[in-house]
Amino acid sequence: MATSSYRFSIGPWNLGQGADPFGPPVRPAVPFDAVLDTAVSLGFEGIQFHDDDAVPDLETLTPAQVVKQAEAMRRKLADKGLVAEFVAPRLWEHARGIDGGYTSNDPAARAWALERSKRAVDVALALGTDLIVMWPAREGTAVRESKNPIEASRQMLAAIDVILGAHPKIRIAIEPKPNEPVDHAFVPTIGHALALGARSADPARVGVLIESAHAILAGLDPSDEMGFALAAGKLWSVHLNDQNGLKFDQDKVFGAANLRGAFDQVRVLEAAGYAATGAFVGFDVKAHRTQPADKATAHLATSKAIFLKLVEKARSYPVKVAEQCIAARDYEALERLVLEHLLSC
Repeated sequence: MATSSYRFSIGPWNLGQGADPFGPPVRPAVPFDAVLDTAVSLGFEGIQFHDDDAVPDLETLTPAQVVKQAEAMRRKLADKGLVAEFVAPRLWEHARGIDGGYTSNDPAARAWALERSKRAVDVALALGTDLIVMWPAREGTAVRESKNPIEASRQMLAAIDVILGAHPKIRIAIEPKPNEPVDHAFVPTIGHALALGARSADPARVGVLIESAHAILAGLDPSDEMGFALAAGKLWSVHLNDQNGLKFDQDKVFGAANLRGAFDQVRVLEAAGYAATGAFVGFDVKAHRTQPADKATAHLATSKAIFLKLVEKARSYPVKVAEQCIAARDYEALERLVLEHLLSC
């Protein structure tokens, strides 16, 4: 299998202005057309969308107008040889989602979140994708007693069923994260996400998207999380990046903090034949705040290059020698084998 058989995707948020919680933007905004041109120049095929990336101001439009604008975006993508990977309803940045969307204590806000999610389905279908990504960003609490976790679990399940009911072909990939922007999230890990999907109206249409940093923030190994989802046939996308410990979501270049951990992620994808499924390898990485605007795409190029080098490492891994170490229960020898393989030219 050639390395080119992997399909790669990026989202507009990967080309940011360098703002962080402690400082304002340091680079100019990147126009959406420039995002598409960057994707083409770096060899990416897929574009990850929030609903309002594809249809700005969609809250002010009729359903028919939303579809018309999304169809125009699909044509723009096609002209550049690109496709939409998924659409995610962006509930967490809207004023009505201040206390969460699906689990808000305000019934009107919950109703708004469900309607917005149904519009996201319209956007996805018009863009030519059947995949909705559900990132439950504010579905959680800062004060634990402010919400009933039993009821919140039921509300999350109801939201999944509403989205599934919007169209018989739509699929949902839940992207769990344990914290940030909330203190405690109701869907913190892949296990939680898969359990929700199993209880849904159509479990066959609910899978997961794993982000490396999110797994690390939960104190888990991303490759183990991937293996768990792959064993269930539910890994429908990945957002590869890196994370230096249990702190805020850093979205570092893939392999930047833990190259061996990155290798293990690639190795499990290779073992499962992930590339052959046609699912995308996405990157969710940010340029350093110190990076000049004219060099603020290097993080994407580097992440892709490191991934492909690790694919080569996974395919040249001395499997027979490793099996001998395992059979002899000589895990010290196995560890050295892995380290020397990663260090070899």
